[in-house]
Amino acid sequence: MSSATDVELRQLRCLVAILDEGGFTDAAAVLGVSQAAVSRTLASLERALGVRLLMRTSRVVTPTAAGLRVAAHARKVLGEVDALVREASHRHTRLRIGYAWSALGRHTLAFQRRWAAEHPATDLQLVRVNSPSAGLAEGATDMAVVRRPLDDRRFDAALVGLERRLCALAADDPLARRRSVRLADLGGRTLLIDRRTGATTPDLWPAGARPATEETHDVDDWLTVIATGRGVGMTAESTANQYPRPGIVYRPVRDAEPVAVRLAWWRDDPHPATQAVMELLTALYRAQ
Repeated sequence: MSSATDVELRQLRCLVAILDEGGFTDAAAVLGVSQAAVSRTLASLERALGVRLLMRTSRVVTPTAAGLRVAAHARKVLGEVDALVREASHRHTRLRIGYAWSALGRHTLAFQRRWAAEHPATDLQLVRVNSPSAGLAEGATDMAVVRRPLDDRRFDAALVGLERRLCALAADDPLARRRSVRLADLGGRTLLIDRRTGATTPDLWPAGARPATEETHDVDDWLTVIATGRGVGMTAESTANQYPRPGIVYRPVRDAEPVAVRLAWWRDDPHPATQAVMELLTALYRAQ
């Protein structure tokens, strides 16, 4: 019985080339090998799989039913391999920065424009990933903007700025008429929190005066519940900039500590642009 180790990428490329080019001669030219090498490679793939993949006559090459099925999978495998190679080789020309709820608030557009102007060779992509590491642990991002400490020794992080902590309220909430609120004003409310990525926990309040909590998992769900008046939210100022929403108002919480904004990256494999990103973000937050 064949195993995955019996099948090689060169064999899959050979099969696809034969089908795409319509024969062994043209496939050999595309692959840069002899026609005899193409025949041997295809034969070795058929032996490894234990099935006949192509029917040959003097004029035409026709895939068998098994050949069509194998070719379909082969194209997917080769596509994934090509994507893997691009991922590894484009690291200096692409930069993916993850975030969970809000990117950089009112600094987002300035950061994107200044980066494009100052580093045109590195394509910047902001990626929303609602996970504790904003995509770092999942391999979806190269760096991440996080608003809570990462309890993971695989990552390093640096403080780039501070943001005011705001309360999100339904527009018709009595507290919405105030210019600011205090933590004590919210003690009897239901606080919507995201335990995975949120920057606010009931620990902001003294023991015995903490609000009830309800868990949420996405900023859109969070906003929807707040708009109904069923609960209130506490968030970094960037959320208000990123998600203005009819029916919701944001008010500063004047006795709550600010939210620390950190840039995180892989400790053992930092992206080449890490220092440049950190310097630009720090400058933007200092200039606010």
